Amino acid sequence: RSPLPDMHMMVATPEQWVKPMAVAGANQYTLHLEAMGNPRALIKDIRENGMKVGLAIKPGTTVEHLAPWANQIDMALVMTVEPGFGGQKFMEDMMPKVQWLRTQFPSLDIEVDGGVGPDTIHKCAEAGANMIVSGSAIMKSADPRSVINLLRNVCSEAAQKRSLDR
Repeated sequence: RSPLPDMHMMVATPEQWVKPMAVAGANQYTLHLEAMGNPRALIKDIRENGMKVGLAIKPGTTVEHLAPWANQIDMALVMTVEPGFGGQKFMEDMMPKVQWLRTQFPSLDIEVDGGVGPDTIHKCAEAGANMIVSGSAIMKSADPRSVINLLRNVCSEAAQKRSLDR
């Protein structure tokens, strides 16, 4: 398993980092839709460099802008804070984006990033997220391992429930 599973590239020119991230051992390259008007060529380049493709949207971007690319990517990332720095408050009003994506693209990996921790993970998992990013909640915890286990278990249980409900 690669030590760099997913590179979340919050950069203005994501195309310049594809090859260096592939060489470094990344197995997934996530770019922000807002950085590229049309990511078609970049999606192709990422795949040709042996990586999976993730496509992220910021809170102000509608999920409908991501939808045309959903069948060409491996993971959709819904930012639940404004990108830039850790410790921000979780934006619960992003959960309808996650729900819509899960309904429209049931097999797509859907990730949330921002303000995710023990108090917010249930909302993410119930909305349909099966991947999460959690920084401050883990790093500032007295027992990071228990926080990680809780986050993992909540996501796993929600995914199992979704598969049983189908």
